[in-house]
Amino acid sequence: MASRGALMLSDKDNVATGLEDIEAGTEVSVRLGKEVREVRALEKIPFGFKIAVVSIAKGAEVTKYGEPIGIASRDIKQGEMVHIHNLEGARGRGDIARGGSR
Repeated sequence: MASRGALMLSDKDNVATGLEDIEAGTEVSVRLGKEVREVRALEKIPFGFKIAVVSIAKGAEVTKYGEPIGIASRDIKQGEMVHIHNLEGARGRGDIARGGSR
């Protein structure tokens, strides 16, 4: 099953934003400028939610729009949805050093 895909705005991003509801098993075309890569969705991802375009290790920064948006609270596989169940906010927290180390 083909998908309209997902969008990344920076080559620093490790997540993309879904442009439609994405069913599990769908090959998602992830666009960054003129570059397109394919990522298989491992689970259902609702419109507007994030999909991991690479595997992200627990404790690593999650980057969207070229900026860190949080830290992976567990290992995230390529193709998984990224949301509050596997992402911790890092802004304004004094207990987390910049760069994702604890």
